[in-house]
Amino acid sequence: MDLTAALRAFVRTIETGSMTAAARDLKLSQPAVSKLVRNLETHTRTKLLERNGRAVHPTEAGRRLYAGSGTALATIDGTLESIRSEQGDISGPLRLHCPVCLGETYLCGIVAAFQKEHPNVAVQLTLENQPPDLLKQNLDVAFRMGELDDQGLIQTRIGLITRILVASPEYIERAAPLTDVSSLRDHDTIVTDAVLSPSGILKLKRGRKSVDVALDPILKTNNAHVLVEALRRGQGVGTAQTLLVSDDLAEGRLVRVLPDYEVAATPLHLTYLPTRYMRPAVRSFADFSLQALRKVDGIVQG
Repeated sequence: MDLTAALRAFVRTIETGSMTAAARDLKLSQPAVSKLVRNLETHTRTKLLERNGRAVHPTEAGRRLYAGSGTALATIDGTLESIRSEQGDISGPLRLHCPVCLGETYLCGIVAAFQKEHPNVAVQLTLENQPPDLLKQNLDVAFRMGELDDQGLIQTRIGLITRILVASPEYIERAAPLTDVSSLRDHDTIVTDAVLSPSGILKLKRGRKSVDVALDPILKTNNAHVLVEALRRGQGVGTAQTLLVSDDLAEGRLVRVLPDYEVAATPLHLTYLPTRYMRPAVRSFADFSLQALRKVDGIVQG
């Protein structure tokens, strides 16, 4: 029996919750994973997994074996990659997760620049706005917006993503004057789900003071790029991440309105599981992406 292969099959089965998912991650057939786990149970002379329909759960012995073998396998993988990297070869898979707007606009370019320096790193980049499960999804690095409370993750704060009020010159020319925050109620407004409360309240900040504005937007979307396109077309006034509209502001396609006000900034973190940082590809990309993202207009330190 290949003990290392059996342990990998066992560990991924627990982490994903099913042998089918483990087989997909390990690029094996489901029967092959099942056989590896059975062989491991024979080797240990004890039942390691309880099977309930399609779901599997570790027994007490299985939990003990997972606690020891998961970290051990990560250490082995990290050590092997470290030895290769000493020869100047950072290589291997790199599985990343990022919110859609940040990924499409900036992270894809950062990944390309990183791979130019390290062509033997194969990246899988998943873009979605739902918070990921790094363990279950077998992720190396995830970029997360908002405050985090997951104590099992290593979290490095990249900065704060700022949001401002903007509109197109065409909209401003034809619309009613926008002189103060209360006049927003008289305008067509465009927002994302992230900034508007369930009761329709937009929270703005002016220095240290907060102002609540009740809005009835003509467009509310969960996609930041849809919002920006609507603003460019002159459909109304909207709240946009500065990093998504910095070029539009510089080239005059959009202008900032009520410049004394902004939406509360959103923290941006780089996160990873403690065992994954042992891998040189993960450490190198974490450092590379941190430096690049902290230079982005619209991500501020604070």
